[in-house]
Amino acid sequence: MSRRQVAIVGGGWAGLAAAVRAVEAGHHVTLLEMAPQLGGRARTVPLPGTAVPLDNGQHILVGAYRRSLDLLRTVGAHEGDLLRRAPLELRYADGRGFALPGGPVWIAFVRAVAGCVGWDWADRSSLIRASAGWALDRFRCDPALTVDALCRSLTPAVRQLLIDPLCIAALNTPAREASAQVMLRVLQDALFGGRGAADLLLPKRPLGDLLAEPAARWLLARGAIVRTGQRVTGLAAGKGLWKIGSEHFDGVVLAVPAAEAARLTTTLAPAWAARAQALRYEPIATVYIECPGARLPAPMTALVESPSAPAQFAFDHGALGGAPGRFAFVVSGAAPWVDRGSGALASAVLDQARAAMPPGTWPGAPRLLKVLVERRATFRCTPALDRPPADIAPGLVAAGDYVAGPYPATLEGAVRAGEAAARALSA
Repeated sequence: MSRRQVAIVGGGWAGLAAAVRAVEAGHHVTLLEMAPQLGGRARTVPLPGTAVPLDNGQHILVGAYRRSLDLLRTVGAHEGDLLRRAPLELRYADGRGFALPGGPVWIAFVRAVAGCVGWDWADRSSLIRASAGWALDRFRCDPALTVDALCRSLTPAVRQLLIDPLCIAALNTPAREASAQVMLRVLQDALFGGRGAADLLLPKRPLGDLLAEPAARWLLARGAIVRTGQRVTGLAAGKGLWKIGSEHFDGVVLAVPAAEAARLTTTLAPAWAARAQALRYEPIATVYIECPGARLPAPMTALVESPSAPAQFAFDHGALGGAPGRFAFVVSGAAPWVDRGSGALASAVLDQARAAMPPGTWPGAPRLLKVLVERRATFRCTPALDRPPADIAPGLVAAGDYVAGPYPATLEGAVRAGEAAARALSA
């Protein structure tokens, strides 16, 4: 295969995946990132006055993220050093919850349902019957169906303790509006995807240590060019080449957010740009609080969301090997709270933290450290959503968690899209 000059525009997980796989394919890669650091929406943010930085949002991986884990291994990032792997457990502060044991998939699932604290027999049987039906249908359904409609046969307790938290965590879209087909794919690949697929992998280090920094070192060591702080203002085509500024490339991967990709392709591929521009988004807010000497019941503790309690999950960074006494409370589907402002959100989360945790959790008063909001964290994963394809024009490919595919906006979706883009340019 001939060695090609390839430009990767965007240094998030999709762009880094595309760059690594393009280098492996023998191409000369130039990576251009607008921000001062790599990582995209999974990046580390310096916090003035503290030695330990924050992440722009709390991220988790699961064992089913096989392409992401393989990419980490490729660039020399070792899972054991960076991620805490444990069987799936959605444990609430009051002791209720769902824990998936090891063993054959369906046996483990039935054991988990039978042992779920807080459910009665009607709750357990409703989930087993529904899951068996989904499996018999090969985890396929009417594309127009919502998660709410899919789960009508489930009891309120199953919805509250399991389905709704999984839906908002995976799709960042409320169950009443979320795509049932995408939710079924998530359940198929995670809960029923084989040994270790449902394992939770919680970062023990800042997000920049997971992929951005190891990938940058790997790329530079192999002759790739990595430029940060450089926004691509235009893209031109001619004579089989693509021009960015004064440089010419045989192929270009647009690994930027959909709105930015639409801006760059408005005149080159107006129909594609219109589909990318039509996507709608949902924010995620992460409220960091601190309280020296405090510990949560579990490194990841599930929370019951309500009109006055916005967060669905809390993470104990001290238990994960990070800063002791630091906690991240995550609010997915956060649009109503973002509209009310950071002050109202922070106050509600602090009240929720004090009320939801067992007595003695907080040896002192927890205080606000920082509120970080990703306003366009993910696209709204609604039924029959028209997502743009990866192919834009000959030699021009999009890569991102928003391109057409079976997954919601996740790190795994971004990595898969980046790798597919690299393969497309090598075809």
